[in-house]
Amino acid sequence: MKKILAFILRVLGFIAIILLSIGIFVLIAFMQEALFVPKEYIIWIFRSPYSGLIFIFEVYLFVGYFYLFNKEFRDAWRYGKFFRQYRKIILTAVAAFTIVLLYTFITPVTVVKADKIVNYSFLTPQGKEYSYKDIVKIQTGVYGKGRSSVFGHSKGDFFYIIELNDGTRIDLAEVGGTPKDEDERFIIEKLDIRLVSMNIPKEASMKNFEYTKKSLAKIYTDKIRNILENTK
Repeated sequence: MKKILAFILRVLGFIAIILLSIGIFVLIAFMQEALFVPKEYIIWIFRSPYSGLIFIFEVYLFVGYFYLFNKEFRDAWRYGKFFRQYRKIILTAVAAFTIVLLYTFITPVTVVKADKIVNYSFLTPQGKEYSYKDIVKIQTGVYGKGRSSVFGHSKGDFFYIIELNDGTRIDLAEVGGTPKDEDERFIIEKLDIRLVSMNIPKEASMKNFEYTKKSLAKIYTDKIRNILENTK
């Protein structure tokens, strides 16, 4: 009976980790929107590779999981000579690292407005503004290779990368949020029409487009096709 109960608790603990991971990501997105996103905006982006840092918080959760359900790990922390001797230093270092990580995780936000683009980062939390005329190049297409790391992209993911005059590259498809939860592909299509009409150089490829049909409904793949075929 004790073994069954212990097994059930382990399973519930693992489910709790998954739910907490989702909750952390939602909380981060809420904080980003509250801090950086104004009422009037077209779309905002949570830029990679920083978005992949969520896995570090998952490491924290798994450490807590092992502490609760692994007696050897718990005893090593409580009674191990190294941990006992340096416990305060370790806890201080972890707390400082977590604060820096949280700041790093929250700040990489780009907000696209009707007349400008505001890019926030670790070094420029106040935001750097660009006009649409500062966009020097557009690259768009569909990824053909699968994810090779937590910072990669999945096979069939659509990308729409704008390059600014200082070399900054932003993938508008890495959407953080949209007004009234409108699908980002509809918004990017409208924005793309505007940018192409400004004669901004655009590189678009239909290669790998078929992969989008495996995970998206036709209404969305049609929007991606429209974007990829909208060239001068």
